[in-house]
Amino acid sequence: MSMPQAQLDTGDEVQRMRDVLARQKAAHIKDGPLPAEKRIEWIDRAVGLIVDNRDAIADALRQDFGHRSVQTSLFTDVSGSIGPLKHAKAHVKSWMKRERRKVSPSILGLFGAKAYVDYQPKGVVGVISPWNFPFNLTFTPLAGIFAAGNRVMIKPSEYTPRCSELMARMFHQAYDESEVAVFLGGPEVGHAFSTLAFDHLLFTGATSIAYHVQRAAAENLVPTTLELGGKSPVIVGKSADMALTAKRVMTGKTMNAGQICLAPDYMLVPKEKVASFVAEATKAVTTMYPTIKDNPDYTSVINQRHYDRLQGYLDDARAKGAEIVEINPAKEDFRQQPFHKIPPTLVLNPTDDMKIMKDEIFGPLLPVKTYDTVDEAVGYVNGHARPLGLYYFGNDAKEQEHVLTRTTSGGVTVNDVVMHVAMEDLPFGGVGPSGMGSYHGIDGFKTFSHAKAVFNQAKSDITAMMRPPYGAKFQKMVDGGIKR
Repeated sequence: MSMPQAQLDTGDEVQRMRDVLARQKAAHIKDGPLPAEKRIEWIDRAVGLIVDNRDAIADALRQDFGHRSVQTSLFTDVSGSIGPLKHAKAHVKSWMKRERRKVSPSILGLFGAKAYVDYQPKGVVGVISPWNFPFNLTFTPLAGIFAAGNRVMIKPSEYTPRCSELMARMFHQAYDESEVAVFLGGPEVGHAFSTLAFDHLLFTGATSIAYHVQRAAAENLVPTTLELGGKSPVIVGKSADMALTAKRVMTGKTMNAGQICLAPDYMLVPKEKVASFVAEATKAVTTMYPTIKDNPDYTSVINQRHYDRLQGYLDDARAKGAEIVEINPAKEDFRQQPFHKIPPTLVLNPTDDMKIMKDEIFGPLLPVKTYDTVDEAVGYVNGHARPLGLYYFGNDAKEQEHVLTRTTSGGVTVNDVVMHVAMEDLPFGGVGPSGMGSYHGIDGFKTFSHAKAVFNQAKSDITAMMRPPYGAKFQKMVDGGIKR
């Protein structure tokens, strides 16, 4: 194995990417479709890396974020990475089985014709992973990639350099570069990575960057899966239990300081229920975080640029007439702090000309809009880009069905937020600006496989009548197919 080098210049790293891609493609062709045992071995190695490096992972995340809750890291990036890998391990043999299909016309089957689908490894999959959950969003896709029998090249985020360097060392310990390789560097390396002729490319990150990734991948007609984000709405029905709603929404909004692609981005609350939500949200945050500034459970915003961006949203909203409700139970002063912590903050009565209602927030700020009828709320959601997630709270089954069937989003959680991503047997992905394609569970296996259609013709020459010279029998067969 050749040791990954974090200090290589961009040109050297780009050349190494090309060389490794050629090696991985050659190894894929040489070895052919891998047996289930080899795929399981690769999955087991990934699980072992996560388990053996649990403390180093939490420490690297803490350092890259300035401060990140150790418990959050162990829950999301350690335990949360192991579950999908174990799920794939338990099911890979059944996923790999040949899938029988019906032949048509059915008479062909009577003579012994067969149709089936074989799921073949695509070959080499490129993975561009983000900074918000760097380990989870690198290792979770490996469940489907390895189960499908693929090799992988990984470009982690430069915003979390300690995590990226740790990942490079971890993968180097457990895999040859012909199996798994990691490449470090900034935007130039990332762009070059996205131009490579992979057999599939998975990008997780901002929609604004996805345009460039998709354009680069198109140069080689590389199929892509884009896991993006957007403004995931919460529609609160009049029948909702407001205390429970506030607890669950604020848990999702404050985890990782709201730096989650599926974080609730804005609320749609009945006009007469807003005061109740604000009061219950304040109670929920106070219970979880009686202090914030030095609280080890509360995570920092990743860096100064994103901190300034979020503060700019608040300044803009305040200047344009929004009411700002900072939930700061201990009344702490955040103007001087060693990190980039921002208290959970509600923005009441936001208008569409405010920046906070235009961009994905990716932080602990939560706009709260009001509505009179649920159709008004549904109309607002449908008037904007389709989100990655949508959340409905309420106990009105008819209203719930109306919201779910009249809106389009990547996925939905009812009476909670974010949780559908943790259901490994459900596909995870966006729609339109919030993503393209999906993975997790069997859907990940299929995404990273080529579904090859195979038709095995019957031995008897039952298609002879289809050959010229055409006669009455042929014409009768054609006429039989032309009818309502």
